[in-house]
This record gives sequence, C-alpha cells and structure tokens, in this order.
Amino acid sequence: MRKAVASRPRQGLIKDIQRTNFERVLGNAAQFSIVTIGIVVAFVAVREAQVVLAPLFLAVTVGLMFGPVADMLEQRGVPEALSAGVVVLLFIVIIVVGGALFYGPLSEWAARIPTVWERIQSELANWKEPIAAIGALQEQVKGVLGGGDKMEVRVEDGSTVTGIAMLAPAILAQIGVFLVSLYFFLATRDNIRIATLSLCVSRRMRWRTAHVFRDVEQKVSKYLLTISMVNLGVGAVVTLMTWAVGLPSPLLWGAMAAVLNYIPFIGQAFMALVLFLVGLGTTGELFGGLLPMALYFGINFIEGNFVTPNLLGRTMTINPFMIFLSLTFWIWAWGPVGGLIAVPSLLVLYSIVTHILPTRTVAPRKLRRLVAQKASRDADEAEPRAAPPEPAKLPTRRTRAAKPASAS
Repeated sequence: MRKAVASRPRQGLIKDIQRTNFERVLGNAAQFSIVTIGIVVAFVAVREAQVVLAPLFLAVTVGLMFGPVADMLEQRGVPEALSAGVVVLLFIVIIVVGGALFYGPLSEWAARIPTVWERIQSELANWKEPIAAIGALQEQVKGVLGGGDKMEVRVEDGSTVTGIAMLAPAILAQIGVFLVSLYFFLATRDNIRIATLSLCVSRRMRWRTAHVFRDVEQKVSKYLLTISMVNLGVGAVVTLMTWAVGLPSPLLWGAMAAVLNYIPFIGQAFMALVLFLVGLGTTGELFGGLLPMALYFGINFIEGNFVTPNLLGRTMTINPFMIFLSLTFWIWAWGPVGGLIAVPSLLVLYSIVTHILPTRTVAPRKLRRLVAQKASRDADEAEPRAAPPEPAKLPTRRTRAAKPASAS
C-alpha cells in the first residue's frame, strides 16, 4: 500500500518531465486565445445590443441615483410601486423643464448662426497666410513621399428630414425601454437583491454579495448626487462668467456646462470649444474667443482638483487613466449614453473586484514614512542587548554555618 502511494507523485513527475516546454507554451497560448476570443465576442455583443442594453443600463444608473428618494418615500409608508412612479414622474418633470429652458436660447442661436459664421470667417481670413504656408509644406511632403494622387470626395444627397423620420421610431422605443426599466428597477430592487442572495450557496458568498450590493448602491448614489450638485455649481459659475465677459445667453452656456460636465474629459473639451467659437463669433476677435475658454478651463481645474475630491473623499477617487479607458470603451460602444454611464459602471466594477479580491488601501506617502520610522524604532528596541553583570550573592545562614565545619 505504501509503495502504491509513493509511486503516485513519481508518476506525476514523470508526466511533467515528458511534456516539453513547447507543449506547455502551446497549452498556455490556447487558453489565452480562448479568453481573448471570449472578451472580443463580449465587446461586439455589447456594441450590437445597443438598442436594448443602452437604455437598460442607463435606467439602472438613474435608478441608483434616485434610490435614496424612493427609500425616503417608502420609509414614510408609501408603497414601492407608488414611490417608483413618483420618482419616474419627478425625473420626467426635470427633463421637460430642462428642455424648456434650453429651447428658447437654442432657437435664438439657431437664427443667429449665419451672422456668427460670417464673423468667424472674417477672423479666419486673417489666418489665411499661415494656413497657406502649411498647405504648401504639406504638398512638398507629399511630393517627396510620392503621394501625389488626388483624393476624391463624394457627397451623397440625403434629406435630413428623412433621416430624422427613420430614426424617430428607434429613439421613441429606446425612451420607452428606459422609462419602463427605470420604473420596474425602482419598484423591485429589494426583490432583485433578495433573489440574488438566495442563489448564493454559502454564508460567506452571501455576505460578500450583500456587501457588493451595499457598496454599489452607496458609491454610485453618492457619486451621482455629489456630481449633480457640483455640476449645478459649475453651471452657476459659468453663467456668471459668461455674463461678466459679455457673451449673450449666459444661462444657456451655464446649463450646457452643467450637462456636459457629467462626461469627463470629452464634455469639458467640447464645452471649451463651444465657448471659443461663441466668443470668436460674437466679438470678432481672437482674444474674445480665448478669454471665456481660458476662464472655463480655470473653473474646471478648480472643480476637478479641489472641490470634487474634497466632497467625494479618497474612497471614491479613481485613477484618471481607468476613467479614460472606461470612457473610451463606452463611447465606442454606445455613444453619448455610454459617456454618461462610464464612471458609474467603473464604480460597480471596482466594488465587485474589491470584494472578490480584497486589496489593501494605499496610504499617503507621509503616513507610510511615519509607519516605516516607527517600525525601524521597534526593530531597534527589539534587538537583544548584552546582559548586565549579575550582582554578587550575599552569604546565607547555611553557608556561614558550613564554613567553620569545612575549616575544622
């Protein structure tokens, strides 16, 4: 029996020796290829299912944002179905009021677009010589590289009204899916949590899943509510700034800045471009376009580096590179809707990963230095030292009695 047990590891060792390194590399490459193909298929499926998944994910994000409002109504005795309906109606009222506020200034600026465009063209005429020099340099580079073929551009005739008419049913269907999903998510979110927890087979798994639900609701809700307040503040400051520099319709630019601030990086860049073009077209001078853009960048710098981090705290701080990757992927997949859910989806993924793979929070550099100094002091104190000399023993009664006997 002992020989049989002892021979098992030997057989396994022989099998490992018989397999060459090429076979191991080939097996690892096959596993990696399967995982890569699965990720690519998932990305393509998410992109192709935009019509259904985009309004559904946006409804879950908005539901997590308005979840505290529904909880407050339910704590006062309002049924879940009624509280969900109240929240959906509140959201519709906010959207309708915002659209009504946008409609007047936008219609005014739509009528002023030809005049603004003429002023922009007159200003661009001053840049004609530098642009011509750049064009001549480009032609020289093409001649050196042998790229003299001309590129033909064809513009196909198409009717804008026809395109809008074709897109209207799809847009209305997505709005309907969004509103219905938002209502049912708010009305049944507790049932969804309980049903998910009942599928967990162990107590530890249920504990982790419950913490994931709690962190997702708290983080996403706190992030969205805080960002909404910050964006309202940014909109108010931009309104005052555009009024101070003399731009017409300051309320429009403040509201647009508040909405675009939900989309990191891209929203701010687009808003800066809009302010530059509006300032250039209104004043007809380059300085008139650069001034509001520079002031907006200053407002955005203060908001992004001081206001938002202090309100959200370090626990909600995410690596900007991860935000950029999430933003790039979701905009590629779902367009503007993806830009709105990029950061909330990253928070959800962060909550899931931190509970599946617990990690330590990186402490600040000053705190790490103090901890290292204390650790070195403790190590020095723990080192063994030379023992002090033992004191001389005093003679006891027994030893004094034994001395005369030994002398005799």
